Amino acid sequence: MDADVRDRLDRLEIPFNEFGVDPYGISKAYLGPFFQGLKFFFRHYFSVESQGIENVPAHGRAMLIGNHSGGFAIDGAMVIASQFFEMNPPRLAQGMAEKFLNKLPFASQITNRLGHLTGLPEHAERLLADDRLLMVFPEGARGTAKLYKERYSLVGFGSGFMRLAMRMKTPIVPLAFLGGGEALPTIANAYSLGRVLGVPYIPVTPWGLAVPIPAKLEICYSAPMHFEGDGSEDDEVVHGYVEQVRERISGLIERGRRRRRGEP
Repeated sequence: MDADVRDRLDRLEIPFNEFGVDPYGISKAYLGPFFQGLKFFFRHYFSVESQGIENVPAHGRAMLIGNHSGGFAIDGAMVIASQFFEMNPPRLAQGMAEKFLNKLPFASQITNRLGHLTGLPEHAERLLADDRLLMVFPEGARGTAKLYKERYSLVGFGSGFMRLAMRMKTPIVPLAFLGGGEALPTIANAYSLGRVLGVPYIPVTPWGLAVPIPAKLEICYSAPMHFEGDGSEDDEVVHGYVEQVRERISGLIERGRRRRRGEP
């Protein structure tokens, strides 16, 4: 582990005990090698550029809400790296892990040690109550399954994140992840093979394997959004708020698309 990773790990505002483990089971022994490996992909392989990261609160609870892009969890990994390597002090973005991971050997233990709990409402609520930084992709698995031609699009958002944000009085920081479709240009999804392997699907690329190439990736963070209420509002109200977040992310994606194509 290099000095930069070690220093940032020591400055995380997480209550590690004398064994380097926090109350959720997050382990420094796992985070160190994880961020050391992630640093190469973030700094060099994908040369990730973050814009507007000052919009992410330096302390306290917040929700990072973004679009899915890249066939699998490339987007989540790079957002986590962005918070760790570009925030001062560094923050640990914690995600809600897909439930299918509990069925894969060792996957549940590893994700938990890295701070990503099974995607249950009670887990998310507890993290926010402890002033953690929660990362949510409301498109779910349908978002990562987008084909190359759909890479700048959004599928429907669930509303659970909004009710949670309102109930927990939590600011929402919308973000757009750009370039995932170029890093892993999916031309089809092998759903049958995915079921055999215990995952939702396997992305199929022009070169067959779901191995990303070193495309330029970008993460664009927008100003925090605040919504009043306690989360028990009528569906019509909540869906309206969800649409506001979706429109903000869509605007970030469109501006990024134009910039990447050199359009005015």
